[in-house]
Amino acid sequence: MQVTERSDAATARRAQVVEATIGVIAEEGFARASFARIAERAGLSSTRLISYHFAGKAELVSALVEHVVGDIGRHVGGLVMAAESPGARLSAYIEGVVGYADSHRAQMSALMQVAMAGAGGEATSGPSDLGHLERILADGQSQGEMRDFDTHVMATTIQRAVETVVFRLQADPALDCAAYARELVELFDRGTRADR
Repeated sequence: MQVTERSDAATARRAQVVEATIGVIAEEGFARASFARIAERAGLSSTRLISYHFAGKAELVSALVEHVVGDIGRHVGGLVMAAESPGARLSAYIEGVVGYADSHRAQMSALMQVAMAGAGGEATSGPSDLGHLERILADGQSQGEMRDFDTHVMATTIQRAVETVVFRLQADPALDCAAYARELVELFDRGTRADR
């Protein structure tokens, strides 16, 4: 029992540090995200409490990326899985990503800044895994709901379009994200659907 309690405490402390890191990066920028600033934000008495859980800033940033990307995946994945057709799954994906960016602005700002700094490793510097989008599009084609097109090109275009909302929110915090998502859904519905 004692080992589980220690494990639970360690998991909670790691989560506390990751959340504080998100807050510091989102509000002050990646360059100012020192262990001292993170410890202060987390209410920790010493940076050693961070070093105990993370070998260095690179490991902490990697944990941040894993946390945010995993959270996005769970949120969007649930919406996509509930949709009944490829077109509805594509709409759910677009609305899910844009909606997550709207309701999780600090997380998305931190993720964007990590990516811009080239600090997130493969998860932020390499090409996105477009397999999920390509499968939705391929299913739409095989079911006759979507026209013939290169699924990789279309998936890349969709992904870049939804990622852009983070930059728009930085420039215009009052952006109507629901309208933004509706416009993208309409655009990609018109761009993918089979002629009827």
